[in-house]
Amino acid sequence: MTRVAAVLAAALLVLAGIPANAADPAAGQAKSGMCATCHGKNGIGTAPNYPNLAGQKSQYLAQQMHLFRSRERKSEQMNIIAQPLSDQDIQDLAAYYESLPAGGS
Repeated sequence: MTRVAAVLAAALLVLAGIPANAADPAAGQAKSGMCATCHGKNGIGTAPNYPNLAGQKSQYLAQQMHLFRSRERKSEQMNIIAQPLSDQDIQDLAAYYESLPAGGS
């Protein structure tokens, strides 16, 4: 019976369009230390030339990180930082920053 339940749960996830390895904001927070220097611990940029990430849509953030990683979007710093990130790392970071209040409160 347990095996049947597991198969049904997996089928429901596929049918619902939910990836098995969904983004994890808590994992993103744990990975965000490298981002805090420029983008702040609360997702608010530490200088005028560093964008705020707090409250940004995760799909947009993930897309930009993929572009930095592939070097299609040019930024000496971000191209280097994004290079070692896995797809899961990017999804987790994007989910974390989306979960933060846009004002940084």
